[in-house]
Amino acid sequence: MRAESLAEVLASAGVPPHDASGIVARVEEVLRAHPSEKGPDEQVRAWADLQALIRSTPALAARPEAQAALYRRAYEGRPREAGPGPAWLPSPEDAARTNLGRLMAARGLARYEDFHRWSIERRDAFWETAIRTLGIVFRTPPSRIRDPDSPVTRPVWLPGARLNIAESCFRGDPGRTAIVYASEADPAVRRMTLGELRTLSARVAHGLDGLGVRRGERVALDLPMTPEAVAIYLGTILAGRAVVGIADASAAPDIEKRARIGGAKAVFTVDRYVRDGKSHGIYEKVVEAHAPRTVVLPAEGRDKVRPARRNDVAWDDFLSDRATVDAAACDPSDVTNVLFSSGTTKDPKAILWTHATPIKAAMDAALHHDVRPDDVLAWPTSFGWMMGPWLTYGSLVNGAAMALYTGAAQRRAYGAFVADAGVTMLGVVPKLVRGWKLDRAMEGLDWSRIRRFSSTGETSSPDEMFYLMALAGNKPVIEYCGGTEVGGGYLTGTMVQPAAPSCFTTPALGLDFVLLDDGRPAGRGEVFLVPPSIGLSNDLLNYDHRKEYFDGVPRGPHGETLRRHGDQVERLGGGYYRHHGRIDDMVNIYGVKSSAEEIRSVLAHDLVADAKPVAVDVEDTGQHSLVIYAVPRDPKLLGDPAARERLRKDFQKEIKERLNPLLAHVHDVVLVAELPQAGPGKTKTMRALRADYEARRRPPGGSGR
Repeated sequence: MRAESLAEVLASAGVPPHDASGIVARVEEVLRAHPSEKGPDEQVRAWADLQALIRSTPALAARPEAQAALYRRAYEGRPREAGPGPAWLPSPEDAARTNLGRLMAARGLARYEDFHRWSIERRDAFWETAIRTLGIVFRTPPSRIRDPDSPVTRPVWLPGARLNIAESCFRGDPGRTAIVYASEADPAVRRMTLGELRTLSARVAHGLDGLGVRRGERVALDLPMTPEAVAIYLGTILAGRAVVGIADASAAPDIEKRARIGGAKAVFTVDRYVRDGKSHGIYEKVVEAHAPRTVVLPAEGRDKVRPARRNDVAWDDFLSDRATVDAAACDPSDVTNVLFSSGTTKDPKAILWTHATPIKAAMDAALHHDVRPDDVLAWPTSFGWMMGPWLTYGSLVNGAAMALYTGAAQRRAYGAFVADAGVTMLGVVPKLVRGWKLDRAMEGLDWSRIRRFSSTGETSSPDEMFYLMALAGNKPVIEYCGGTEVGGGYLTGTMVQPAAPSCFTTPALGLDFVLLDDGRPAGRGEVFLVPPSIGLSNDLLNYDHRKEYFDGVPRGPHGETLRRHGDQVERLGGGYYRHHGRIDDMVNIYGVKSSAEEIRSVLAHDLVADAKPVAVDVEDTGQHSLVIYAVPRDPKLLGDPAARERLRKDFQKEIKERLNPLLAHVHDVVLVAELPQAGPGKTKTMRALRADYEARRRPPGGSGR
């Protein structure tokens, strides 16, 4: 980038011309002092000096696009083998003060790589250390960490132990803040103490007795993430029952399916709530789904609600007056949560979390995200997704508070809540960051208390992640990738390693993986986890667990047993990794995962004989949109653009209303005489359909780019 072009970029980012010329001169002075010809390390030093320039120059500090331009200038011409240029560099002092840094020092290890190697070579010792560090509460301590006679495909963790994992959320001063919350309906920031949360959870636990839900049975939560939802979740587990998670944006057929598969004996929901300026009725969808007996919370600002069905119960009538509860002592393998991921067929996989699973989530928060007692964690989520339970355990087990907002996270009001609540760790999905960048919704807010971000759900673009970092004064983004069946992440970052935008820095502690291409080790390939690890699922309600994760899986490079995961990852220079999405027919749109067949099941249309969705990176950003291949009943429609547009809108409407609004992003419809076949009665895989669509977009003789 020439000096003149840098000035143009700064001007387009809003830097006044008289400031831009002076900034360019100072930038060139820094770059002359750190010539890139001296190597990649010199580029890192140049960027560190440019960061100091940014902090001392108001015209730069408030303009993320200008900062991104300087970042690209610092790393211009970087050798591929060096890997991406780090945008955030931890100081040795800050790294030493982290939870991870202190644990490394206690073992006499200076390098993170050595600590990770110990965590996978001595897994039982690592998990024993993690459990002790987290202060997990046991009624009866385990005889050992893992039964050595149990297979790695189905390990027995914490044999002989009795515990209730919810008790580990209530350690410490009952007067400390556990939840900070607000909403679109009432933007005033309020607080709930740990003691108040424990009391409400106890009232829920006793209320389940009155509802007729027996120990070991399950109740569904179809609620936004509110203090009451957290109390219902923890109270259910304290009582020895389990939770079936249903996303609050779900349509009635999806509610029916998940309640049925999960075996829910009752449902907790809210009458309605406000999001994006609109009132959304939730209870009415539960009724439409013919869900089991339902406990109905009133809309915010209302004292009472009148249930629509005779057997349903109002929240105040459900709650017990008993304010304390003796938590049920459970086996570590007892189920606490049924969460849904996507299988490769019509129904989603119902994955079981146990009393041991949250140890993984809490460990990832403590060591990979450096969550401490003075932290406040915010993450737009609900108990219908794994990040709802993750946020609960990641915060409360580590003595931190969680910040909950009911409403639209893309609006500036949410960003103001983040500032007012004193959030120190903000979780995002790239879709949110993309919207914030486009609308400039969060610029100018005081996010100075944020120490780091965490991004999960889908692949992110470097420009978006750099923009996010700049909103809080160049704070790092922990890219975090895992799954419901992992209990947390398998690929992530830390606060002791340099961070590059949209890149991961390490396999998760206590866990490892290999990359295979056609069964052979590769620099870019399919991810296979190396078990065992606390957090990895052992059971599915509606599928054969061994068949889903182990059957047909090749051995690892050293003969080790591998577990199928299905992501595609690339190993980069400099120790970084990049995620390239799902390897199979999984659809991942804006962080919401579904199977192609599940989406296909809602695509019935009068004009169409058959259809199949495919997730396509239409803009070469690593982020997917839906393209739907459709076979029209009338062949005359094959070349009709009006029919394509009508189907696109109708398909999008069906997905929104019958499945999940977050999946309803249909970019294009391809009308074909028949679905491309891989063999008799077998449609081509998503990978093949994706290639087919790319070929259709590519002009003859051109690259299409």
